Amino acid sequence: MSATNTIHFKPDTYELIQKIMKRYPEGRHKSALIPVLHIAQAEFGGWLSPETMDLVAETLRLKPIEVYEVASFYTMFNLQPVGKCLIEVCRTSSCWLSGAEDIMDHLEKRLGIKMGETTADGQFTLRAVECLGSCGTAPMLQVGADYHESLTIEKVDGLLNELKQKDTHSRYC
Repeated sequence: MSATNTIHFKPDTYELIQKIMKRYPEGRHKSALIPVLHIAQAEFGGWLSPETMDLVAETLRLKPIEVYEVASFYTMFNLQPVGKCLIEVCRTSSCWLSGAEDIMDHLEKRLGIKMGETTADGQFTLRAVECLGSCGTAPMLQVGADYHESLTIEKVDGLLNELKQKDTHSRYC
């Protein structure tokens, strides 16, 4: 670990990352970058700070810019703090035609925030996203790795009540 990095992976997390790295030949550790970014994001509060990305780069023996490029390209990686429950509502054609706009309006009213904002208690962040690939069950939203499909206002209310009980960040892995 470099003297400049003040954060560290938990021992069991570091062990998991080492197992992932062993899947790839020496010198090809960049292939492990996306799963390791998911792990780092989950371990360090649901987002990737520059310090966290530097730790990933050091762990995988990559240049920091290689990590920044990948983390900034994919929308599944958060480069700013987000709420414990990141609610991503699909807003493309099938979902829009099936009522996604009503779902988004309802979420904004229930949570008292607009799309792209986080509640004052840090529990929820709302994000409108492009196609999540569940057109047959529109409208839908995603919280971490979990899809919630064929939504109604009542289903959204039930989901919010369930999510209010969460005390950890939603995970993608």
